[in-house]
Amino acid sequence: MRRASMFAAVVLTMAGCAGLQTQNTRATEQLLAEAGFEMMPADSPEKLTHLQTLTPGKIIRHEADGQLYYVFADRTVCRCLYAGTQPQYEKYRALVRQRIEADEATLVTRESSDFRLWGLAPAP
Repeated sequence: MRRASMFAAVVLTMAGCAGLQTQNTRATEQLLAEAGFEMMPADSPEKLTHLQTLTPGKIIRHEADGQLYYVFADRTVCRCLYAGTQPQYEKYRALVRQRIEADEATLVTRESSDFRLWGLAPAP
């Protein structure tokens, strides 16, 4: 019984991690698309094989014929590659910064409550 419970806990943990990874991938892909990256599906056996060799979940810098490209490989969610140029990558980075600032703004708010009880300011 104990072994089954342990196995169930491991399976649930792995499923939770996979769900978070999928959510992060979708969020990244949304920002890449918004920045102008082109989504290219792995629509041939050769492309699918090549996609499997790329580092998933990371933006990779690649130079071809003197042109700088940034690519993001998604093996699982869309089975595709997002590709963009330097200006698109810079726009992506700006969007990421905006998202971080917006997320921080929702986490950090000003309260009118009196926190002196906690020793955060001297009593009057």
